Amino acid sequence: MTPIDPARIGFKPVEPAHYPLLLRWLNEPHMLEWWGDPDEELGFIKDMVEGKDTTRPFIFTLDAEPVGYIQYWFLGHHQNDEWTRDNPWLLELPSDAIGVDLSIGDAGKLSAGIGSAALNAFAAILRNLGHETIVIDPDPANVRAVRAYSKAGFRTVPELEGRTGDDVLIMQYDPKANEIS
Repeated sequence: MTPIDPARIGFKPVEPAHYPLLLRWLNEPHMLEWWGDPDEELGFIKDMVEGKDTTRPFIFTLDAEPVGYIQYWFLGHHQNDEWTRDNPWLLELPSDAIGVDLSIGDAGKLSAGIGSAALNAFAAILRNLGHETIVIDPDPANVRAVRAYSKAGFRTVPELEGRTGDDVLIMQYDPKANEIS
């Protein structure tokens, strides 16, 4: 498979007009498997758009067509008692780290290199904004996601392996290790 040219990928901040599309995607079986209740998840995204949550949500596009959802969140905002009680590993990462989450909207677009290309382009934007530490936390059972994230230049953080619970694998962006060429 030929890698997707990053110039074909775009990012648009989520707006209320995107809510019906996001809700449709959140109801797709491949997203239901890894995300929570679609209405609740859309509520979280609405809170982000309305500024009630510091997470920044985006629609990503391929050739100007919406294909998925991506967001970044400030790890330091989660280094509090509420979050660290169940996720003590949060305290082992720099407070200025950025976490990212990504999902392809339509199942027909899975395993086509789109997620890796979008994540790689997004990480480059975040680094250009000055964010040095970028992490992603897939469920290790989500083999498709872990493979895509690896192709985008994310590597398992060895010192956290086996210490983040059964459903979290911490991976950090390493632009030098990027497999997309």
